[in-house]
Amino acid sequence: MVQVRLATDNDIQAILDIYNDAILHTTAVYDYAPHSFDMRKQWFETKKQQHFPVFVAEDNNEVAGFSSIGPFRAWAAYKFTVENAIYVKAGQQGKGIGSLLMQPLIAASKELGMHTIVAGIDADNGISLKLHKRFGFEEVAHFKQVGWKFDKWLDLKFMQLIL
Repeated sequence: MVQVRLATDNDIQAILDIYNDAILHTTAVYDYAPHSFDMRKQWFETKKQQHFPVFVAEDNNEVAGFSSIGPFRAWAAYKFTVENAIYVKAGQQGKGIGSLLMQPLIAASKELGMHTIVAGIDADNGISLKLHKRFGFEEVAHFKQVGWKFDKWLDLKFMQLIL
């Protein structure tokens, strides 16, 4: 049975492995080079300092996915808007883990007094688009050919949930 909990320092390597797999094999992350353990540890520390939670989903005591929220943009007027991120380990998709990881993000955003959640999703990532729609997110922008990865142009969609 999959359990969702707050991430700890002990989860950083598993989170890094999932994230690096997304970098290397998918268009879920518009980056080319895998991140180091120190980079992901700093990311985790920054989340804690900013009071933004990171959740992990465990399946049989193994991290099967993670989710987080963070600042949407750096300027002060965006302080009530967060951007979400949900990543499910390769081979674990289709088990409802994304939905389990979305629920606490929405609850945490409300608890933190946020007004809206924004998600930037590759336009070809139908699974993520469908997941966000299921939770009430609406498409608010479609940026054409803004990313270049795997020798092709990528479109990016923005979805938004007003809390």
